[in-house]
Amino acid sequence: MSPNLSVHDKAEVLSEALPYMQQHDDATIVVKYGGHAMGSEQVARDFARDIVLLEQAGLNPVVVHGGGPQISEMLKRLGIQSEFAAGHRITDAASVEVVEMVLAGSINKQLVGFINAAGGRAVGLSGKDGRMLTAKKATRTIYDPDSAIEKVVDLGFVGEPDKVDTTVLDQIIHSQIIPVLAPVAASDDGGTFNVNADTFAGAIAGALGATRLLLMTDVPGILDKDKNLIEEIDVEGIRRLIADGTITGGMIPKVETCIYALEKGVEAVVIMDGKVPHAVLLELLTNHGAGTLIRR
Repeated sequence: MSPNLSVHDKAEVLSEALPYMQQHDDATIVVKYGGHAMGSEQVARDFARDIVLLEQAGLNPVVVHGGGPQISEMLKRLGIQSEFAAGHRITDAASVEVVEMVLAGSINKQLVGFINAAGGRAVGLSGKDGRMLTAKKATRTIYDPDSAIEKVVDLGFVGEPDKVDTTVLDQIIHSQIIPVLAPVAASDDGGTFNVNADTFAGAIAGALGATRLLLMTDVPGILDKDKNLIEEIDVEGIRRLIADGTITGGMIPKVETCIYALEKGVEAVVIMDGKVPHAVLLELLTNHGAGTLIRR
């Protein structure tokens, strides 16, 4: 809450937020904080303060962060060329070391530091810690126009969630500590997989039975054919929009993650623009909303 607000204005804000705070009391909220939504350091610090406020309001926030732009920048600095196929970064042995270093290292610890500086207590982990999330090798196919057939693409050390063990997370959440998770997972033999942050967050939210999964990205939400925001939609409506070509490109795997999380038991998922100031608070603690709400 802004320190520049008058006592009267602060009272009004709290009065509006109180029913929503009671509605979500002790609820687990998984927030995926995307690489493009992270923006500047000040944006990250503002986000950290909002997460602390959620915890102080009686919610249990769990943060999953991405870091695609930061990974690309580090690979470029190290002279490692990035290749993409089927919407995924092809992650070879050299690249996966950089991915883990950036995600579980610099980004994770910076965000933990910002949350702690804002008055919270955060701990940074990855899916490898406590075997929280184990993954299996991801496979994708692409259409080859030259041969007119689909070909299997080897994405290297890119994984898909296989099993989630929430033992460590449950202990942290019940200790009023905010977990900050890097989307790096273990293989069954102890190796490392790079997992899409949306997919990682969906798996974690489903396993925790989260009340909300918030996907903070760089778009307002799901748009209709006239590019207007769809404020609320169900799974059947999403499938119709995919079938008629309204939802295309990179939004398809994002909404598929939403459907997956809902099928795993998440009450509702929101796709929202992470660049909007205090988007998380607007969505959870006011009646304004901040994106597209998706329910079963």
